[in-house]
Amino acid sequence: RLTYYTPDYQVLDTDILAAFRMTPQPGVPSEEAGAAVAAESSTGTWTTVWTDGLTNLDKYKGRCYDIEPVAGEDNQYIAYVAYPLDLFEEGSVTNLFTSIVGNVFGFKALRALRLEDLRIPPSYIKSFYGPPNGIQVERDKLNKYGRPFLGCTIKPKLGLSAKNY
Repeated sequence: RLTYYTPDYQVLDTDILAAFRMTPQPGVPSEEAGAAVAAESSTGTWTTVWTDGLTNLDKYKGRCYDIEPVAGEDNQYIAYVAYPLDLFEEGSVTNLFTSIVGNVFGFKALRALRLEDLRIPPSYIKSFYGPPNGIQVERDKLNKYGRPFLGCTIKPKLGLSAKNY
Protein backbone atom coordinates (compact mmCIF):
# COMPACT_ATOMS: atom_id res chain seq x y z
CA ARG A 1 0.00 0.00 0.00
CA LEU A 2 2.85 2.39 0.61
CA THR A 3 3.44 2.58 -3.15
CA TYR A 4 0.33 4.77 -3.12
CA TYR A 5 2.12 7.31 -0.88
CA THR A 6 4.29 9.28 -3.30
CA PRO A 7 5.40 12.60 -1.77
CA ASP A 8 7.60 13.32 -4.80
CA TYR A 9 4.64 13.18 -7.22
CA GLN A 10 4.17 16.32 -9.31
CA VAL A 11 0.46 17.10 -9.61
CA LEU A 12 -0.79 17.46 -13.18
CA ASP A 13 -3.36 20.01 -14.38
CA THR A 14 -5.45 17.07 -15.56
CA ASP A 15 -5.50 15.30 -12.16
CA ILE A 16 -8.61 15.22 -10.02
CA LEU A 17 -7.47 16.33 -6.57
CA ALA A 18 -9.15 15.34 -3.31
CA ALA A 19 -8.43 16.50 0.22
CA PHE A 20 -9.50 14.03 2.91
CA ARG A 21 -9.54 14.77 6.64
CA MET A 22 -8.53 11.50 8.24
CA THR A 23 -7.99 10.10 11.70
CA PRO A 24 -5.88 6.93 11.56
CA GLN A 25 -6.48 4.09 14.00
CA PRO A 26 -4.04 4.12 16.95
CA GLY A 27 -0.66 2.81 15.83
CA VAL A 28 -1.28 3.45 12.12
CA PRO A 29 1.17 6.03 10.70
CA SER A 30 -0.38 8.90 8.73
CA GLU A 31 1.58 7.90 5.61
CA GLU A 32 0.13 4.39 5.74
CA ALA A 33 -3.39 5.75 6.26
CA GLY A 34 -3.00 8.23 3.38
CA ALA A 35 -1.69 5.47 1.13
CA ALA A 36 -4.65 3.29 2.12
CA VAL A 37 -7.10 6.06 1.17
CA ALA A 38 -5.43 6.50 -2.23
CA ALA A 39 -5.33 2.74 -2.84
CA GLU A 40 -8.86 1.94 -1.70
CA SER A 41 -10.35 4.81 -3.72
CA SER A 42 -8.53 3.86 -6.93
CA THR A 43 -6.85 0.62 -8.04
CA GLY A 44 -5.98 -1.03 -4.73
CA THR A 45 -7.62 -4.25 -3.61
CA TRP A 46 -7.38 -6.58 -0.64
CA THR A 47 -6.71 -9.65 -2.77
CA THR A 48 -4.55 -10.71 -5.68
CA VAL A 49 -6.35 -10.30 -9.00
CA TRP A 50 -4.92 -12.21 -11.96
CA THR A 51 -5.86 -9.40 -14.39
CA ASP A 52 -3.55 -6.96 -12.58
CA GLY A 53 -0.74 -8.20 -14.80
CA LEU A 54 -2.64 -7.20 -17.93
CA THR A 55 -2.85 -3.50 -17.08
CA ASN A 56 -0.29 -0.94 -16.01
CA LEU A 57 -2.00 -0.10 -12.72
CA ASP A 58 0.63 2.52 -11.94
CA LYS A 59 -0.92 4.68 -14.68
CA TYR A 60 -4.35 4.58 -13.03
CA LYS A 61 -3.64 4.57 -9.31
CA GLY A 62 -4.47 7.37 -6.93
CA ARG A 63 -1.45 8.94 -5.27
CA CYS A 64 -1.35 10.43 -1.80
CA TYR A 65 1.19 13.16 -2.50
CA ASP A 66 1.00 15.20 0.71
CA ILE A 67 -0.15 14.85 4.30
CA GLU A 68 -0.51 17.77 6.69
CA PRO A 69 -1.47 17.63 10.37
CA VAL A 70 -4.67 19.51 11.25
CA ALA A 71 -3.79 22.41 13.54
CA GLY A 72 -5.14 21.99 17.05
CA GLU A 73 -6.34 18.41 16.49
CA ASP A 74 -4.61 15.30 17.80
CA ASN A 75 -4.05 12.54 15.27
CA GLN A 76 -5.98 14.29 12.47
CA TYR A 77 -4.46 14.91 9.07
CA ILE A 78 -5.38 16.22 5.66
CA ALA A 79 -4.35 13.67 3.03
CA TYR A 80 -4.08 15.06 -0.48
CA VAL A 81 -4.76 12.51 -3.20
CA ALA A 82 -4.32 12.95 -6.97
CA TYR A 83 -6.28 10.75 -9.36
CA PRO A 84 -5.44 10.47 -13.06
CA LEU A 85 -8.28 11.54 -15.33
CA ASP A 86 -8.08 8.23 -17.22
CA LEU A 87 -9.43 6.47 -14.12
CA PHE A 88 -12.89 8.02 -14.63
CA GLU A 89 -15.66 7.74 -17.19
CA GLU A 90 -16.42 11.02 -18.93
CA GLY A 91 -19.70 12.67 -17.99
CA SER A 92 -20.47 10.31 -15.12
CA VAL A 93 -20.99 11.84 -11.69
CA THR A 94 -21.88 8.36 -10.46
CA ASN A 95 -18.53 6.93 -11.57
CA LEU A 96 -16.60 9.88 -10.12
CA PHE A 97 -18.13 9.72 -6.66
CA THR A 98 -18.40 5.94 -6.49
CA SER A 99 -14.67 5.76 -7.14
CA ILE A 100 -13.55 8.52 -4.79
CA VAL A 101 -15.97 8.11 -1.89
CA GLY A 102 -17.67 4.79 -2.53
CA ASN A 103 -15.96 2.19 -0.38
CA VAL A 104 -13.16 4.03 1.37
CA PHE A 105 -15.10 5.33 4.39
CA GLY A 106 -15.36 1.93 6.05
CA PHE A 107 -11.65 1.23 5.80
CA LYS A 108 -10.22 -0.42 8.93
CA ALA A 109 -6.98 1.61 9.03
CA LEU A 110 -9.04 4.73 9.72
CA ARG A 111 -11.08 5.80 12.70
CA ALA A 112 -12.65 8.66 10.74
CA LEU A 113 -12.55 10.03 7.19
CA ARG A 114 -14.24 12.96 5.49
CA LEU A 115 -13.88 14.39 2.00
CA GLU A 116 -13.09 18.07 2.58
CA ASP A 117 -12.44 19.35 -0.93
CA LEU A 118 -12.37 18.22 -4.54
CA ARG A 119 -10.76 19.92 -7.53
CA ILE A 120 -12.03 18.79 -10.90
CA PRO A 121 -10.09 19.91 -13.98
CA PRO A 122 -11.97 21.96 -16.61
CA SER A 123 -11.46 19.27 -19.27
CA TYR A 124 -13.44 16.78 -17.15
CA ILE A 125 -16.13 19.31 -16.22
CA LYS A 126 -16.75 19.92 -19.93
CA SER A 127 -17.70 16.25 -20.33
CA PHE A 128 -20.85 16.83 -18.24
CA TYR A 129 -23.68 18.09 -20.41
CA GLY A 130 -26.33 18.44 -17.73
CA PRO A 131 -30.02 17.66 -18.10
CA PRO A 132 -31.35 17.97 -21.66
CA ASN A 133 -34.27 20.22 -20.71
CA GLY A 134 -33.08 22.37 -17.85
CA ILE A 135 -34.30 22.63 -14.29
CA GLN A 136 -37.51 24.56 -15.02
CA VAL A 137 -38.82 21.88 -17.39
CA GLU A 138 -38.00 19.19 -14.80
CA ARG A 139 -39.79 21.16 -12.07
CA ASP A 140 -42.83 21.63 -14.31
CA LYS A 141 -42.96 17.89 -15.14
CA LEU A 142 -42.82 16.95 -11.45
CA ASN A 143 -44.83 19.93 -10.21
CA LYS A 144 -42.19 20.50 -7.51
CA TYR A 145 -40.94 24.00 -6.75
CA GLY A 146 -38.98 25.80 -4.06
CA ARG A 147 -36.83 22.85 -2.96
CA PRO A 148 -33.90 20.84 -4.24
CA PHE A 149 -34.35 17.55 -6.08
CA LEU A 150 -32.70 14.67 -4.29
CA GLY A 151 -32.41 11.07 -5.42
CA CYS A 152 -31.44 8.05 -3.40
CA THR A 153 -32.02 4.36 -3.04
CA ILE A 154 -34.20 3.47 -0.08
CA LYS A 155 -32.68 0.42 1.58
CA PRO A 156 -34.70 -1.53 4.16
CA LYS A 157 -31.48 -2.73 5.79
CA LEU A 158 -30.93 0.84 6.95
CA GLY A 159 -33.98 0.70 9.18
CA LEU A 160 -36.78 1.52 6.75
CA SER A 161 -39.61 -0.94 6.42
CA ALA A 162 -39.91 -2.51 2.95
CA LYS A 163 -43.70 -2.47 3.42
CA ASN A 164 -43.79 1.29 3.95
CA TYR A 165 -41.19 2.18 1.35
